Amino acid sequence: MTYVVAFDNTPLSRTALRRAVEYGDAVGEDVVAVTAIKRDSGHAREHGWLSGDETFDVETVAQNLTETVAEFDPDVELRHRAVDQYAPHGRVSRAIREMAVEADASVVFIGSDNAGRMVGGITSVGQNVSADDRYDVHIVRHDGA
Repeated sequence: MTYVVAFDNTPLSRTALRRAVEYGDAVGEDVVAVTAIKRDSGHAREHGWLSGDETFDVETVAQNLTETVAEFDPDVELRHRAVDQYAPHGRVSRAIREMAVEADASVVFIGSDNAGRMVGGITSVGQNVSADDRYDVHIVRHDGA
C-alpha cells in the first residue's frame, strides 16, 4: 500500500506532502505525489511550476515538480497526467483519483480548505477526490506555516 498526495505546489499541498512523508516514514509506507498538469502556461506559472524564462511543456513542468517534491524527500515519486487547458475540476479530480488507485493508495492526502465538509463547493477537486471510498483520506486544512 502507498500514501498518495494530491500535489499542486500550493501551501496546503506542500503541507499534505510533508505530513505524508512524516507518516510514511513512521509506518514504512511509500509516498507518491500525483499531479494533473493543465496544458496552460499561465496556470503553470501561477502555481510556480515554471520559472520566468521557461517555455511551457508538460515534461518540463513534470521535471520541475519532481525537483520540488524531492526537496521533501528524494524517495517520493511524482506521477502526472496532462489534462486539457480548460479541463473542469471534475476531470482534474478524476485524473488524481485514477492515479491514486493505480498506485494502490491506502491513504490519499489532500490539501484543501473545503474538501470533506458537509457543505462545500461541489466543483472542488479536493471534494471530488475525498468522495472516493477506495482509499482513506487525510485532509489538510491548515498549511502549518
